[in-house]
This record gives sequence, structure tokens and C-alpha cells, in this order.
Amino acid sequence: MSTHRPERAAAAGQETAAPQSARPGRFRRAVDAVDERMGIKALAYPVPEHANNLTWSLGGLTAVSFVTLLVTGIYMAQFYSPTAEDANQSVRDLVTDVWLGGFARGLHYWAAQAMFVLALLHLLRVFFHASFKKPREGNWIIGSAMFLLTFLAIFTGTVIKWDQEGYEALVHNLDVAKLLGGVGIWFTPELTDRVSIVLRLYVAHAVIVPGLIVLLFVWHALLVKRHKISPHPAIPKPEEEVPEPFTAHLKRVAAFGLALLGVLSILAVVLPPVLGPTPVEGIEITRPLWMFWWFFPLEEWFGVASIAYVIAGVFGLIFLVPFLDRGPKRLWRERKTAMAIAVVLLLTLAAITINVWVNNPKGH
Repeated sequence: MSTHRPERAAAAGQETAAPQSARPGRFRRAVDAVDERMGIKALAYPVPEHANNLTWSLGGLTAVSFVTLLVTGIYMAQFYSPTAEDANQSVRDLVTDVWLGGFARGLHYWAAQAMFVLALLHLLRVFFHASFKKPREGNWIIGSAMFLLTFLAIFTGTVIKWDQEGYEALVHNLDVAKLLGGVGIWFTPELTDRVSIVLRLYVAHAVIVPGLIVLLFVWHALLVKRHKISPHPAIPKPEEEVPEPFTAHLKRVAAFGLALLGVLSILAVVLPPVLGPTPVEGIEITRPLWMFWWFFPLEEWFGVASIAYVIAGVFGLIFLVPFLDRGPKRLWRERKTAMAIAVVLLLTLAAITINVWVNNPKGH
């Protein structure tokens, strides 16, 4: 009998020691405590494998560009003077006299263009794979609104540097605002004589537009979590799929984002943005940024009114996509009408852009 007591004691000791060894460490307990209050593990929802490639990560890369714009914009805002008298010179001083000021402005400039291109490619990817179809129509509309806001952010950013290009962009803005009547008064100096139009556009560029993008992005992300990432129309769903968590998807997006940030940093150093002289009223000699070229010649052919009509037509068509292409088919080969309209529109915009690049290298 006595020979079995040590064994029983040892077994009892092992039983009592096992739960203690299985207890999580301090770091794990701290993470669990934070998660209990902040809900971080909610990001661990499943993501299909096809969503981890580059084309399905374009939305995440657009967000990386936006964060880069926020960081560089906050830094530059400390040295920018949003008045017509000082705006241009304050940008020059930022580049020449502020530590990393030139690099910050260059990174901001290229990140803005990257955000525009990536947002456009993301919309095209969603359209190509019909990821906007039921029940994801709302997310397409939200994404289209963010794309429009990106367009407006680039426009206001062009104006507030207040060189000749920025001034001429503002003149076009005022002309279009007059066509809108009372609706466009916010874009004109007639709204108030206490605050200059430059300051108001700066507030729009630095506060209103980014704030709206952040709100829409949160809404967009919540809808993605609710409806899940859309299936790939060309990949049949396996019977037993073991998707990765969204946190793993974020790691891949972060890797792509670091590569993007490296490219943008190189461009900021090698090809810094040009700042023109203080504007001169009554002349029009500059050419806008390339993303505005698609309505640039239309103004010369049909007048200023065409700018408002073209912008309203193009973005209106983008917003209506989920309501115009409502069929159940998702493969691009089976959506011949939708794909034909998209190709014609893209080729038209590309042809106009190339025409401006070749035949109008400097401006009007």
C-alpha cells in the first residue's frame, strides 16, 4: 500500500501543476485585457485566399496613401499661411527653410496621385469582378463618394499653393460655381467678405474633405465586415474552405504599403513637385495636373459649362453602376454591355488625355 502513495502524490502534484503551467503569460493577459475593452479581435474575421493578392489589396493601398497624406499634411500645416498674400511664399519657405519640408511636400504630392490612381484601379477591379452587386451596392456608392472626394482634395490642394496653376484652377472653379447659381455660392468669394476664398478652400482641403473620407472609410470597412469580401467570380468555392483571418490580410497589405511608401519616397526626392510664381491675374498659361486633362480640352471646344456637365456625367454614371448592371452574372465575359460601355468610356478619357499631353504641352 505504501509503495503506491508516492506515485499518487506525484500524480496529484501533476494535476495541480497542469492548470498553473497552462495559464497565459503576462503579455497575453494584457492583450486579452485590452481586447476585452477595445474589441481588437473583431478584426480576426475570415478572409478568402484570393483577397490576399495585390489586385484585391488595392483598397488597402489606397488607405496607406491616405494615411501618408494625413501625416505629411499635418506636418506641412504647421508652416503654411492660408492667405493670398503669404500662401505662395510660405510654401517656398517650407521647401527651403524647414527641416524635411521639401521631402514632406514631395511625399504629399506623390501620395495624392498614388491615392487617385489606386482608388481608380480599386473601382475598376470591383467593377471588373462585379463585386458591387447585391448586397454590396451601398459599398460601391460609398467607395465612389470617396473617389469623388479624392478628386476634390487634389483640386483644392492645387489651389492653396497659390501659384499661377493654382490661381487658374480657382478661376475655373469660380466660373463653374457661377453656372451652379445659388448652389455654387459656397465656392465663391460672395459667400462672405470676412474669410478669404483661399482660407476656405484650405479648410476644405485640410479638414472637411479628409474628415468626410475618414467617416466614409469607417462605414466602408464596417460594410466589408458585414457582407464579407466578395467571392471571386472565376474561382468556385471549395467544399471545405479554411480562410485566413483579416489580421493576416492586413499584414500583407502592410508589406505592399511599405513597398509603396518606398517608391513614393524615391519620387519625392528624385522628382520634387514644381512651385510656380505668385499668380498674375488675367492670364491663362498653365496646364493642370494630368487627372484633370480629360475635361481640359472640352472647355476650349464647348466652353466652361462643359466642365460641370462632364464631371456630373462621369461621376453620375459611376454612382449608378449598381443600378444599371443588376443582373446575376458576375463574370466579365458574360456582362458584354457593361464591359463595352466601360471600355468606350475609358478609351475616350484616355484619348482626350493623350491629346492634351501631345498637343498642349504647356497650357491653353
